[in-house]
Amino acid sequence: MYTAEMLELIKVVEQTREKRMSETFPRINVEEKNKLLRGFHPDYMDGAMRPVQLGPNKGDALPHEHVDILESRSWVDPADVDLEKIDFDVDVLVIGGGGAGTSAAIMAAEGGADVLMATKLRHGDANTMMAEGGIQAADKENDSPPIHYLDVMGGGGFLNIPELVSALVSDAPICIEWLENFGAMFSKFPDGTMNTIHGGGTSRRRMHFAHDYTGAEIMRTLRDEARNRGVKVLEFAPAVELLKDDQGQVAGAILYNMETEKYYIVRAKAVIMATGGSGRLHINESPTTNHYGATADGIIMSYRAGAKLAFLNATQFHPTGVAFPEQVVGQLVTEKVRGLGAQLVNIEGEQFFYPLETRDAVSSAIIRECRERGKGLTVPSGSGVWLDSPMIDIIHGKGTVQEELPAMFRMFDNFGIKMDETPIIIYPTLHYQNGGVLINDKAETEIEGLYIAGECAGGVHGRNRLMGNSLLDILVFGRRAGMNAAEKIKNVKVGKLNLEHAAEYNQELDKLGLNERVSPILIPDYRYKISG
Repeated sequence: MYTAEMLELIKVVEQTREKRMSETFPRINVEEKNKLLRGFHPDYMDGAMRPVQLGPNKGDALPHEHVDILESRSWVDPADVDLEKIDFDVDVLVIGGGGAGTSAAIMAAEGGADVLMATKLRHGDANTMMAEGGIQAADKENDSPPIHYLDVMGGGGFLNIPELVSALVSDAPICIEWLENFGAMFSKFPDGTMNTIHGGGTSRRRMHFAHDYTGAEIMRTLRDEARNRGVKVLEFAPAVELLKDDQGQVAGAILYNMETEKYYIVRAKAVIMATGGSGRLHINESPTTNHYGATADGIIMSYRAGAKLAFLNATQFHPTGVAFPEQVVGQLVTEKVRGLGAQLVNIEGEQFFYPLETRDAVSSAIIRECRERGKGLTVPSGSGVWLDSPMIDIIHGKGTVQEELPAMFRMFDNFGIKMDETPIIIYPTLHYQNGGVLINDKAETEIEGLYIAGECAGGVHGRNRLMGNSLLDILVFGRRAGMNAAEKIKNVKVGKLNLEHAAEYNQELDKLGLNERVSPILIPDYRYKISG
């Protein structure tokens, strides 16, 4: 419930609403945007990064939290692992059970491969399930993949890898049709046509959605399809190290059973890494929207195997994370709220920034409003600004908030806040790993036999991802990884398994005196440490 002071401040928002309804807030130009980012985006904070000291990206400055896991020893001691005892012998091993991994498993199985999926938690426990706003696809008359392409490139600062963006936008309409054929239920108009809205940084209404639980609907659909096709799934069995063979190709992985604490050796002709992002590393000590398993496991395992990273120095902070109440600080307030008309308003009742600018710019503007201009609200977690959510019902008719944002409405209602009647308080929160392992348009890495899909991959989004392109990304490159792996394994013969790459990596760490940490983390430790 809002405090008495907050309720008084809400009156200022209400008094300026009529004036703001008629305002058209201008977008900023490139020069203004770059100045804003360099002044206030967390990526540019002094001391936020340091160079990594070994591996393919040696010398690159990355967030401390990423460098910590990259400069860590293997989870297993290579000298103690018996690689002669094979527990699972398959064509394709998919590591990760979210949208990217499940899409990959479906397509690899469709290609005739014997597939095993190993997931850290339950099948579907992933950021995919938590995605709210929507999925982009240029499938309407006034839109096209080339227009979508320009939006994606612009959002990423024109630094994205063009071939990856081309794959993303070209496959988008196919992916929507693919999901619909599996039974996904998107929000539609009475005549059956897709209801679509704008996302930040987009020039067309191409955001398809299922109310505000789009990711959950997509994950439900994919999980059901994988199970119906008989894809084998090992739950609570994360990978802790990749295996190579005597030809230098990736040829399986070591899994750790979190229930029995036993290890499994999996031999495979191809491995698809789809472990998601790194929100639970809490870059810059930020709260996060991510699920508990998002600890960058695929990044470190791929890196130790020799895969190069791209854009890992670009982290996405979602501009509208919950800033109040304390119990849900950092939780996502989907961009769809702004897409439906809610404005960003400071403590004086002023709209201070174009609400559908790209996420990096909006996040930076909110931070500037609070830190430099002193026009933010004070909340127990720090600072915040208003997101004037009642405007949605004013613009579209009473009941729109509850109809279009049912999950979010319930979340705030649990704390006595009715977001269709009073504005909500938001502040940027760690949301997405813009970078990851470098891939090509076949989802291949430079390491033979290793494919990457989803948030674990780098290059698609440049330095900033647009809303709705993550759910698209997992489908496009999950599908491509599965199809290409299924084709590749037809001509692959696996040699003798080894862990030489992990042993050599550990030796390099010893030389540098970096032998205290172990990765992957698997599950973050939030227990309070009591001294004395």
